[in-house]
Amino acid sequence: MRLEDLQAKLELARIAFGSSDYKEVQRQANDIILQLDEQKDSEEEIGKLEGIRVHAKLFLSSISRIYGNNEAAIKEVESAIDIIEKYHLHDMKRMAYTVIGQIKQKNCTYEMAIHYFMLADSANEKYGDETRAAGCKLSLGTVYENIADYNKSLEYYSESLSLHKKFNNISGIAQVLGNIAIVYSLLGKNDTALDYYNLALNHQSELGDESEVALILGNMGVEYFTTANYDLAIDHLNKALAVHEKLGQLELIASVNGNIGNVYSATKQFDKALEYYSKAIKIHEEINDKIGVARCMGYIGNIYSDKEYKLYHPAKAENYLYDAIDICNQIGTKYLVYNFHKTLANLYREEKRWEECNQHLEKHYVIEKEVLSEEATKQAQQLENRRKVEEAERDRQVKLARFQEQEKILLNILPARIAERILEGEKLIADMHEEVSIFFSDIVGFTDLSQNISPEELLALLNEIFTAFDKLTHKHSLEKIKTIGDAYMAVAGVPLAQKDHAERAASFALDAIEYMKSYQKKSGTNLQIRIGLHCGRAIAGVIGENKFVFDLWGDSVNTASRMESHGEAGKIHVTEDFKNALKKSDFQFINRGEMDVKGKGMMKTYFLENKKS
Repeated sequence: MRLEDLQAKLELARIAFGSSDYKEVQRQANDIILQLDEQKDSEEEIGKLEGIRVHAKLFLSSISRIYGNNEAAIKEVESAIDIIEKYHLHDMKRMAYTVIGQIKQKNCTYEMAIHYFMLADSANEKYGDETRAAGCKLSLGTVYENIADYNKSLEYYSESLSLHKKFNNISGIAQVLGNIAIVYSLLGKNDTALDYYNLALNHQSELGDESEVALILGNMGVEYFTTANYDLAIDHLNKALAVHEKLGQLELIASVNGNIGNVYSATKQFDKALEYYSKAIKIHEEINDKIGVARCMGYIGNIYSDKEYKLYHPAKAENYLYDAIDICNQIGTKYLVYNFHKTLANLYREEKRWEECNQHLEKHYVIEKEVLSEEATKQAQQLENRRKVEEAERDRQVKLARFQEQEKILLNILPARIAERILEGEKLIADMHEEVSIFFSDIVGFTDLSQNISPEELLALLNEIFTAFDKLTHKHSLEKIKTIGDAYMAVAGVPLAQKDHAERAASFALDAIEYMKSYQKKSGTNLQIRIGLHCGRAIAGVIGENKFVFDLWGDSVNTASRMESHGEAGKIHVTEDFKNALKKSDFQFINRGEMDVKGKGMMKTYFLENKKS
């Protein structure tokens, strides 16, 4: 299967994931991996093909996480990381970090979730990927929301929102606004929550996403119910229900029916409340949602135990409440049970059934105490999670500071792309470059000069000349390799290939000669340099573990050095290979004829003069 076909299948998997069609995501991802296993990869495309495999495995990991199969999720993401390391696909690590963060969040290992989301966030910043950064900051906001650190949560939501606004990503903006609304709701700031829900609703309406619109309307309905604004609650819940019914979203249909029942129950419209509770129970039973069934049965029991209801019926109330309690006991949902026992106690008090009243009142208090104890434990765990997160954040900041200092040092001594590979964890860096141009120069008469001036003057002289050469390497996009005494070495075509490497090296050499002429006038000296140039293949790599050195090896390096040592003051001495690399350019050469070059034998060489005027 061609690369384009696999990329098309990957796009189909992305679309399916966005629409929650997880079976289709699995089908496409598994098919991609199968196709890759069966075909023989070409060397030119292997990196791109394995990158597609990584994407497929990360999709499969995410689906396993969603289905609650954490073992499979971890296995897939670890396999993806192995591929990333093997093929040096280092920019894809941030996607793997994000997936691991989601797995850790699902497992409630919040400090580790934040650690991996932070790694992904730093990598996104490093690669300038603000689109992924927006999603990563949203994930960080949800973790802090999980541990009730709402200030931190809102901080990350705000950063995510700013990035989505920068790119006018309406879907992302709406999602973040909805999350911010939930936080304000948890803080009890209902008016602020409703403001954000309205903003999210406007954006989702603009997108035409009916499902998301309905979810927001349902949340707003619950918010209005909480603030006793019952007319608006019913209006929003009915609008949400209509969309969920249209889309056949059974779980949401049941939930909204139950919430509508709550509004009618609160306004003493008991018959309507019973109608909606009954609809909700029927669907909850259909989708095997036992908690939903128990909750609605308890609500119905409350209605039949209320003397304001014209059809007040203690026996029906008992039946519904006992059924609700039985279901809760089966699934261990204590927080509903103790309220149901209190309702039964109140019912028996009204009926003067004192013994039964006391029994259920006692059960109410005992279970309530257990629930409050569990809630206290949960809150203590939240505090512990926050402590761990804060410690992890402090550690991360220390490591980040060290990393940034290390990065700064490496960038001063190594090419940026090579430094990046070391920071990504690559241990052995040795690359073959088929076409490069190598520059060598040294100062004529330097040994005699060094004996006639002070060390300070000598150092200042070298620093001034080599600093000027450094600026010229930036101008012509060459890579400085090293200086040895008065010698200066640079290369074009490393670490990134350059089709015009010879032209760049020639232009750099000519500018170096011109600079030395101006230096002579400025300093009043007759200081000159010899330059040698050659092009060919070379190995580039890093030597050392603590003190890194980036260097070049190969016969081409030796040849360029020989051109310099066999050259003349103020001249650019080049090989025939170098001249041939510039045959389609405007550079001028003087034939020097054949000469015996040490270690190379007879060679035909030239002096590079200048470009044709």
